[in-house]
Amino acid sequence: MELKTNAALIIIDQQKGILHPKLGRRNNPRAEERMLELLVHWRLTGRPVIHVQHLSRSEDSVFWPQQSGVEFQERFQPLAEEQVIQKHVPDAFCSTELEARLREAGIDQLIIVGVATHNSVESTARTAGSLGFEAWVAQDACFTFDKADFFGNTHSAEEVHAMSLGNLHGEYATVVGTAEILTAG
Repeated sequence: MELKTNAALIIIDQQKGILHPKLGRRNNPRAEERMLELLVHWRLTGRPVIHVQHLSRSEDSVFWPQQSGVEFQERFQPLAEEQVIQKHVPDAFCSTELEARLREAGIDQLIIVGVATHNSVESTARTAGSLGFEAWVAQDACFTFDKADFFGNTHSAEEVHAMSLGNLHGEYATVVGTAEILTAG
């Protein structure tokens, strides 16, 4: 594994609303620490950072634009030179300029982190892989929540996270740990 000098770090939905208790029990309590380790490394090495911000169309969402939950958390506040992509659906490529910006900049390797693993992270990584990008998902820099399946069976956040990563690995993306990424370049 080799990390390219222009690999983009894509940080998904690190907004204040994701910390709301109504979202329930989550996994990976140190995920934000891993995200911040990557962010610091990206900034020190001058690699591109792209912050993805969800602007929900649903008034009961933690990401509804008319309240503070939509704002970036202070620790993930984008710097002036970092790009922000605003999305209205889980997939950061859908109806946004993300693909065009990446192609324009000659970026073909993406490191994807954030929330929720089974939702925005998975949908973004699936599209990245389908579009031909080399996508890496940092499994310890993502998290999700307990979730019921279609038949009403509740699954722990750990199970949901593992299944989502299993859906991605080898077909749409390479699932790795933060330490592997940091030692790759």
